[in-house]
Amino acid sequence: MKYIDLHSDTLTAEGEKQITKERLERGDCTLQCFAAFISARENRFRQAASLADSFYAFCEREKIKPVTKAGEISSGVNALLTVEDGGAIEGSLEKLDFLYKRGVRMMTLTWNYENEIGFPAFPDYEGLLAGKRTLKEREEERGLKPFGFECVEKMNELGMLVDVSHGSDKLVKDVAASSKKPFIASHSGARTVLDSARNLTDEGIKLIAENGGVVGLYFCADFLSPDLSAEGQKQALLRHARAIVNAGGEDCLAFGSDFDGIPENPYLKNPSCMPDFLSLLEGEFGTARTEKFAYKNFMRVLSEI
Repeated sequence: MKYIDLHSDTLTAEGEKQITKERLERGDCTLQCFAAFISARENRFRQAASLADSFYAFCEREKIKPVTKAGEISSGVNALLTVEDGGAIEGSLEKLDFLYKRGVRMMTLTWNYENEIGFPAFPDYEGLLAGKRTLKEREEERGLKPFGFECVEKMNELGMLVDVSHGSDKLVKDVAASSKKPFIASHSGARTVLDSARNLTDEGIKLIAENGGVVGLYFCADFLSPDLSAEGQKQALLRHARAIVNAGGEDCLAFGSDFDGIPENPYLKNPSCMPDFLSLLEGEFGTARTEKFAYKNFMRVLSEI
């Protein structure tokens, strides 16, 4: 069964990659999203533009087809350019427009630090482990900033997917209240399964579903379960999938692996392992619903955008 992956960090990963063309082909990946992950706190736009160049060079080298809309997807492995951390545009709608023209069709509004758009799931990131703020305080106080609302409006106008992964609970609510088009969480989990700020509440999942979007279930072991065995992760992925479907319905679940941005998951090590995972989901949900999760749900959203 073919599948779509909404998020990877291959463009900025060092050393041996989890994602290779051979593994994508073995997993039957029809569309892999590659994020220009902005790790710098300065010269963020320059880094994003440079990573866009790296994306096209990677596609040419690996003979992977870059696409910008659903209708361009063809047989074999296709690739979509995204941005992780809207700080890349440095508070400028003109820079957002430039990235759109370079082929970016999805942008994660925040990463783990506050930026011009809004606040992340860890607003006090440096002090998070010190326990200075409660989850409720961190997640409900700060969402989109005034420029963030302008940015969402412009992304809707351009046809660029708004991605709320890494965003605070309040940011998800603000996007739901302001976006005129479906928005997504490209790589997230369910907080009812594991209580982490990086996982979505049922309310957040419902808001995404009600707006016609999807939640890409990620494979980051630490945010799935404290059981880091292969079997523990396998069962945790099932629990998160059930929770997302229970909260948002069968049209809401998708996949956003976070490959090359996370340590190797003991159960889902790389794209070549996807057929086993899809078979697991087929046993739980049936073939028709699993096909929705695997590619149909996101294709619907991409077509609408």
